[in-house]
Amino acid sequence: MAYSAITSPPPLRLPSPFHNQPPKPKPHSLFFCSFGNQKNPKSKTSCIFKPNKNIPMFSRQPLLSAPKLRFNVQYSAEEGAEPPATDATIQEVFSWSSVILPFFFPALGGLLFGYDIGATSGAALSLQSPELSGISWFNLSAVQLGLVVSGSLYGALLGSILVYPISDFLGRRRELITAALLYVFGGLLTSYAPGLNVLLLGRLVYGLGIGLAMHGAPLYIAETCPSQIRGTLISLKELFIVLGILVGFLVGSIQIDAVGGWRYMYGFGVPIALLMGLGMWSLPPSPRWLLLRAAQGKGSFQEYKEKAISALSKLRGRPPGDKVSEKQIEESLVSLKSAYKEDEPEGSFLEVFQGPSLKAFVIGGGLVLFQQITGQPSVLYYAGPILQSAGFSAAADATRVSVVIGLFKLAMTWIAVVKVDDLGRRPLLIGGVSGIALSLFLLSAYYKFLGGFPLVAVAALLLYVGCYQISFGPISWLMVSEIFPLRTRGRGISLAVLTNFGSNAIVTFAFSPLKEFLGAENLFLLFGAIALLSLVFVVVIVPETKGLSLEEIESKILK
Repeated sequence: MAYSAITSPPPLRLPSPFHNQPPKPKPHSLFFCSFGNQKNPKSKTSCIFKPNKNIPMFSRQPLLSAPKLRFNVQYSAEEGAEPPATDATIQEVFSWSSVILPFFFPALGGLLFGYDIGATSGAALSLQSPELSGISWFNLSAVQLGLVVSGSLYGALLGSILVYPISDFLGRRRELITAALLYVFGGLLTSYAPGLNVLLLGRLVYGLGIGLAMHGAPLYIAETCPSQIRGTLISLKELFIVLGILVGFLVGSIQIDAVGGWRYMYGFGVPIALLMGLGMWSLPPSPRWLLLRAAQGKGSFQEYKEKAISALSKLRGRPPGDKVSEKQIEESLVSLKSAYKEDEPEGSFLEVFQGPSLKAFVIGGGLVLFQQITGQPSVLYYAGPILQSAGFSAAADATRVSVVIGLFKLAMTWIAVVKVDDLGRRPLLIGGVSGIALSLFLLSAYYKFLGGFPLVAVAALLLYVGCYQISFGPISWLMVSEIFPLRTRGRGISLAVLTNFGSNAIVTFAFSPLKEFLGAENLFLLFGAIALLSLVFVVVIVPETKGLSLEEIESKILK
């Protein structure tokens, strides 16, 4: 394989299959060509056209008098192979109207997860009210109430375990349809529960839907959206979770004074779940999942390839079987074939703990673990007392405090959505986690020796919430959705989801004993030390994936 560098004058044009309009005039440029191996008659000659910004556009100087050209060529491949033209080399042209629905319907799964968190806070109060519960079994013990509140968490844990061996069989689309059905049945069982046992069963079923939705939604969105907006859309899914929490708070505040209001709170999510299921039914399967099934030998290779082309055409709003979609599918097949070249048609059950998949799990699983053990539930637990000590009247009303913090979370998450594909993943993580550590040490100092300065605690609280929502909140799920190789992506993400919900459960159960044993000041000091450890993890371990296609992440970062 050989490369030559040729300087070219401005009038040179290279048409791109991704653009219908003729390209604008370019500055003096570098024109790299790879010439096929003469021993391999099937090898081809390919060229990459790269503008050189150091040479003035339309300069009247002779080319030889222009600034000195500097360039590096980096290429690693087997002899006779070509570097495929990927999304990072040529940005895919798309219309926002074509990507809205493939994002919106899976993201409803996240909204319903957030809604359950918000609605449960009001439903727990309604259930225990002798006058407003509308039931004779309102006198719940602490254990029974804890099971009601955390029942969906147990279901999510179980769902993430169950989906591990069957995720590739179900596929992303069918998994989300199943999640929508579980949301519907769980919501109906809960809202019409005649007794505690049926209520707990409904909470468990709803939680199963959460487990499947939080696994399938980032998968489907990441595999179907253009790579240059993947970060924006996955982060926007986190915004839907925060929006769901706010909707849950709002419905709870409206129904809190109604007799049997908890039934309406839990039943409100059923129509949204029906919309999610019908929407996913109308969408095509993930093209990358179809190619995965083809590579695993689950059917006719050509048939799966044609289905993948058709699915991509539909997702991009193009005519069925168009040439651009066909070319993109061919490029995805190149990396997929190399992954399955010398391996078994289908990976082993434990393959996710080996090689590149293990590296991906360390990155993704580590992020969702630190997302939980840096103390987010604990900080929010103290939000009411902190605001009350600062003299804010809203602190007297827990619902209002929750709404205020929820609105702030929504605003900060929007910043991450807007900037993640511009700044990248690492800058947001490093900056956000640094702010989290600082806020936790400030809260510890407040409870130790700064008790006379409540505004310090308020500032630390808002700093924590804001930094969390631009870093661990959206970026962890984004990295999980894109870091795993296609071969083990389904199983890898299910393990990451299991890690997330498992660590959430541990932190939730350990919070009260730790608070009693350590006190608030030492508890925040402990979380601050964990946040510093997570910052080191991000700086040393977590790579930058901005602008890379999923295939490039697999080939350049994991191998």
